[in-house]
Amino acid sequence: MDKVAILAITKNGIRIASTIKQFFPGWEIFAPSKFQNNAISATWYNEQTSVKVAELFGRFDGLVCLFSLGAAIRLVSPFLKDKKVDPAVIVIDDKASFVISALSGHIGGANELTEEIAKKIGATPVVTTAADVNKTIPVDLVGQEFGWEIEDDSSVTRISAFMVNEEKIGIYQEVGEKNWWKSELPKNVTIYQTIDQLMQSDSKAYLIISDKIISDIIAKNSVIYRPKTLVVGIGLHGDTSKEKIKECLNLTLAKHDLSAKCIARFVSIKKPKDVQGLVDAGKDMQIPLEYFDREELARVTIPNPSQMVEAYEGTPSVSEAAAIKSSGGILVVEKQKFPPDLTIAIARIEK
Repeated sequence: MDKVAILAITKNGIRIASTIKQFFPGWEIFAPSKFQNNAISATWYNEQTSVKVAELFGRFDGLVCLFSLGAAIRLVSPFLKDKKVDPAVIVIDDKASFVISALSGHIGGANELTEEIAKKIGATPVVTTAADVNKTIPVDLVGQEFGWEIEDDSSVTRISAFMVNEEKIGIYQEVGEKNWWKSELPKNVTIYQTIDQLMQSDSKAYLIISDKIISDIIAKNSVIYRPKTLVVGIGLHGDTSKEKIKECLNLTLAKHDLSAKCIARFVSIKKPKDVQGLVDAGKDMQIPLEYFDREELARVTIPNPSQMVEAYEGTPSVSEAAAIKSSGGILVVEKQKFPPDLTIAIARIEK
């Protein structure tokens, strides 16, 4: 985590902040101007600390408070919104004996940051979230390091409670990185090889890692993770609109029971000028674009070559060839035609 503010309000706290900054030089120190010390690189403020906290809470991803836990709670509590958006808050006592993860331990990264700071300064880390204390799977963090998304987080709290209370949990994974859990599985967790085995088990809840649409009857008792496994190859004309691209993509995904949350990127042929419709569709959906030269695409073996495409683009395939080349995997959706100006193919990244 790079965007972190260190807030110190005592002379000793400022000294500790200076020590921490030696380990994390990109972090910024903030302290009252009455303690200004030209030997320490810091922002010295004149306003009340409560006013400064309001500013820092909105600007930074992490806030390290070098004062009591109670004071930290009182200062940040007016600005709390949601664990998905609140910054990590870490509290360190005035003797640097303890580093406490106070807020946004999982999603905000406070737990990890607490361990890291404590190790650097020789303090005792204090982490109280149940998944960490019990050394079990943090349901809300699975796959986060790989950019996985949770389909619907409404069941996360309930299934997290099942996990820490050692209720039986079943896992089914068909795509995505396999090394998301690097320790021995907790004794209450079982991996199943098929969705049918999962459903027939006596599991109280499920963790499902898939790029396919999961039926409501299963989803209601699951946390569904969406790895970035799908590459969408797109063949199009220079004037193809973003509206058509998005509409036809959604039709294709629905037809083949695939999740849009799993799209890693759009890929196409490199043209003299970027197709604005594709650029805009990528921006709207927050999906990056990748392009290949026609010579690269012409070398890719594809199931549905087209003489017309070859005459127009200089390669017998755009959508299928681009999807295969970019993914390094296989097609899960062969070329879908949307005349007169769009084709879509989807390949899966094998991980």
